[in-house]
Amino acid sequence: MVLDTETTGLSWDKGNRVVEIGCVELVERRPTGRTFQRYLKPDCAFEPGAQEVTGLTLEFLADKPRFEDVVDEFLAFIDGAELVIHNAAFDLGFLDYELARIGVHLGCVRDRCNVEDSLALARQRFPGQRNSLDALCRRLGVDNSHRSLHGALLDAQLLAEAYLALTSGQGEIGFAAAEDPARAIVAEFAASGGPRPRITATVEELAAHDARLAVLRKKAGGRAVWDVLMEEDAPMDAIPA
Repeated sequence: MVLDTETTGLSWDKGNRVVEIGCVELVERRPTGRTFQRYLKPDCAFEPGAQEVTGLTLEFLADKPRFEDVVDEFLAFIDGAELVIHNAAFDLGFLDYELARIGVHLGCVRDRCNVEDSLALARQRFPGQRNSLDALCRRLGVDNSHRSLHGALLDAQLLAEAYLALTSGQGEIGFAAAEDPARAIVAEFAASGGPRPRITATVEELAAHDARLAVLRKKAGGRAVWDVLMEEDAPMDAIPA
């Protein structure tokens, strides 16, 4: 699950509050379509500059629920998940502050979830480079042209795409998973000496395949390895498993 927040300022310990929460659910590295998004009434002013980043105003937020009004729904949505957060210390600091304001019995986010900081991952992969969300999107081929303002749900959706690209690899996306049903069928036929079965991709799998190839082509500057193999009409047995 990918999470992002928007706030009235940079420091929760100066009394700043969360004004938006956005979450996108991933299961086995695929978006499920389930999201959580709420605008929140902060009961405090924006710090100078913060309002311009989000485009939100106190007038717009005046009739929105407070954090305590949505906390049960929010915690139920993230409970037991692995959260991917960009610069996790920032968002967790604010969320834990909001939880503490309600009562110590709610604990903190890490009591309920494992957390992976995508900023730390990006710094490991691209040391010495800018690793903001916008920079990652440009570097990894994620289209963020529609992002003129920061928004928690939009940023969570962009981060989900960037995180999948950042951590992509055969082992990561399950191509080599021993429990893969397709591989199990092939292995069974191979052991029996029978013909190799033909496995037909679903419409959804073909669409996901085309989307992934588009990203790889952009990163490769034109063609992916798959395109070369198909142009050469390479036999399937020659394609690495």
